[in-house]
Amino acid sequence: MAVRIKVQLGVVAEPERLPDSADAILVVEPTTGSQARSKGSLYLLVSSRIGGPRVRELTAATAAAIRDAYYYDESAGVRVVMEKAISAANRRLAHHRDRLAGADDGGPIGVGMAVVRGSELYVATAGPAEAFLIRGARLSTLPDADRGHGLPREGLVPDVWRGEMSVGDQLVIASSNVVDRIGTDDLAGAMVTLHPQSAMDHIHHLFVAADGTGSDGALAIEATEIPVTTGGRVPIAARSAEPLAGIPDRSPIPLADEVSGGVATVTEGARSAGRAAGNVADRSIRRLQDLLPRRTPGYRRVGSTTARHETQRRAAVAILALVLVTGGLGLAVWFAGGARPPADVESLTTGQRALQQAEEDLATVFGPGVDLVANDPEEALQLLTVSLENLDAAEAAGIPSSTTARLRRQAEEGVDRIYKVIEVGASTAFSFAGAETPPDLADVVRGPDGAPFVLDRATKAVYRLDLKADKASAVIKAGQKASGTTVGEPKLMAVGGPDLLVLDHKNVLWRWRAANREGKGTLIRLKVNNAAALGDDLLALGTYCRNLPDCDLNNIYLVDPSEQMIWAYSPQADGGGYPGVADDWLKAPRDVVGVTDMTIDGDLFLADGGLVARFTSGTETDWQAKPPGDELLREPPTYRQIATGSDRREGSLYGFDAANDRVIALVKSDGAFIEQYRIGSSGPSFAGLRAMYVRPGIEDGPATLWWIDGAALYETILEEGLARPGDSPSPSPAGSASPAGSVSPSGQVSPRPSP
Repeated sequence: MAVRIKVQLGVVAEPERLPDSADAILVVEPTTGSQARSKGSLYLLVSSRIGGPRVRELTAATAAAIRDAYYYDESAGVRVVMEKAISAANRRLAHHRDRLAGADDGGPIGVGMAVVRGSELYVATAGPAEAFLIRGARLSTLPDADRGHGLPREGLVPDVWRGEMSVGDQLVIASSNVVDRIGTDDLAGAMVTLHPQSAMDHIHHLFVAADGTGSDGALAIEATEIPVTTGGRVPIAARSAEPLAGIPDRSPIPLADEVSGGVATVTEGARSAGRAAGNVADRSIRRLQDLLPRRTPGYRRVGSTTARHETQRRAAVAILALVLVTGGLGLAVWFAGGARPPADVESLTTGQRALQQAEEDLATVFGPGVDLVANDPEEALQLLTVSLENLDAAEAAGIPSSTTARLRRQAEEGVDRIYKVIEVGASTAFSFAGAETPPDLADVVRGPDGAPFVLDRATKAVYRLDLKADKASAVIKAGQKASGTTVGEPKLMAVGGPDLLVLDHKNVLWRWRAANREGKGTLIRLKVNNAAALGDDLLALGTYCRNLPDCDLNNIYLVDPSEQMIWAYSPQADGGGYPGVADDWLKAPRDVVGVTDMTIDGDLFLADGGLVARFTSGTETDWQAKPPGDELLREPPTYRQIATGSDRREGSLYGFDAANDRVIALVKSDGAFIEQYRIGSSGPSFAGLRAMYVRPGIEDGPATLWWIDGAALYETILEEGLARPGDSPSPSPAGSASPAGSVSPSGQVSPRPSP
């Protein structure tokens, strides 16, 4: 009989980890038999040569992404899925090059990954993470990877080693920093002589004693044998030669003897109980009578008829008074609350029935081994809808919300899965905390050099944010001298090719062009024909490139609510201004007072009064943003900001639904719903979002949303969603790799960058 393998785990405890270590350790040992047989157990280490809380968040997110990609991918075997999971993490880390020093030629992140399935062992490493197999006190390196170049790295193809794991074999996955500090001899000695957990504690103490700092992640597993239980001899029943020997006479009617015997037993028991109760009651009454005072009987006297009638009258009055007092007290108790309990009891019973029905419906949807959300979404939605209605009825009938909270959460999570709600995280990319003047950020665009530019109304300036250096540099500020005049308070901004365009409160248009990669630039004034007459109520500024690929000549578009018009200006041939008369871009005047955002990619999209409209050549089309369909849990969307990262009629349009604190991805060509994103309970909330833009993903990677509240810039990776069984494929929200533009609350657009 084959020997069954059991794995013993040893890992460096989280409280004992060094504070400057950014390593992340993740262990998954499935409890369901099907997952254990098909995927096995996962042991993962993500290490980093650099430290800090931002990198620690990044390594933890990378470990979670590898785990999810490995366990959700059923398209191939273990080796191929491991390669795909590490490659996906490599592409994901490419979005964070600004946080990782030296990421251009191989970054600081290392991955050590092992999978144990039965007696099979799969190991893969990349970057500053190493794996060792100890068999018969001999140490071998698995696999022989290039530890000098970590993630992210262009063209990474991880090498996966496969072999058999026997009883007594030990596997160690450790950071290269730990191995370099203590050496492989001490590592092998600790594993051979100690239990895996004790060995890990000993190795970490050696690392700390050797003045080790930084990356300190390590884990170990050891294969042990599970004893096989052997069965003994099966007992054989002894049988009599005479089949009916010793059996009493029984009735030929089935179960007649059992029923009659049971009835006789119950009857006799009832009689005995009655006799006992009667005797006790009789004795109690007699004892009570014995305790009553006695008097000697008097002589019989004969009274008159009048006296006898008077006595009877007094007795009748006394009895009537007693009845009236008792009845009055009963009515008082009844009106004080005695009439309500039956109704309360009936209501509570109704609530219990509704709660029980909700539990049964949820068990049908999410029973053991059952997932109707994945396998039959229509049936699941019907059952979940009825469950939520029953939970509402139960709470209305008096069932406390603490009792229904767990069931309600389970039902709402099921509805969210049906309507493709994806929970994402948000990290702070730049914060103005501690600034001398508290900020009031109103706008953000992706600048011509790729860096974020924000407009701050508190300091009346536009800042370029250097995320690597964690520095904000003012490029335009009210009161600044340029082109022989003074810059007014910045109001709207947009990006046109190599230029940042800013419109101040006097309707003067300024152009800032970068002079180097450190954020220095030149500022000049661009003449706009009759701009001063447009008034102070302009809502949005947008641009569209006219001369690809240079894009140094751009039309500008201004939303003017007082004239119910969008004005279009054509540039001068040398790019020095807009001297021509503005065109009435809209074919007919339109109420645009409710416009909160605009983006242009060849078509022009407006977020107007909570809805999204598409215009082509100045005419509104019949394009509509399709609703997600989850009105059961949320109000219909009201779009306040919109953004896109792809060319015309390609990829996705993203809209911020202010009423429900979510971002919705729509197919740009026809407005069909793709999926929706909500931030989890931890971290900042979309509720404070004021402006945003989208950077498309690399290859098949997810798009990245950059957004601001009043005081900081945040980064959110818009995951495309892990494939769930039964999910239908949907267009990628990342779109193509050439962004068209996105607009802030004041309506500015960031145009397509040069190729």
